[in-house]
Amino acid sequence: MDDRLLNVITIFSALLAVVVLAAVRRSHIRVEYSVSWLAAALVLLVLSRSQTLLSWVGGAIGFGQTGPADAPLTLLTAAGGLFLAVLYRLSLRISTLKDSNIALAQRVAILEFRLESLDEKLTVR
Repeated sequence: MDDRLLNVITIFSALLAVVVLAAVRRSHIRVEYSVSWLAAALVLLVLSRSQTLLSWVGGAIGFGQTGPADAPLTLLTAAGGLFLAVLYRLSLRISTLKDSNIALAQRVAILEFRLESLDEKLTVR
């Protein structure tokens, strides 16, 4: 197996964890969102450093038939699946926030209308 890919994934996952922790420290990302990114980085780090676990995961998802040559494919599939799961979770949160934002804008518009109506009533008197 090509150890260069494993080393690249190891560096990438460690860098991802450092970037996420720095963003949390600077308050650029909320803690609840950083947890999924840190978990993904940790899983990739463990998979890229553990040949046994990587072979087991490859066998479990059907890539283990041809031996260790499928380890890079297993690792890339796991990475893709992890990032899709994180992005899906964030998409759900964004959708919820958008709906809340629309409802809030509507409530503000209603309150502005009521204030203008009260202001008109007070100026007429």
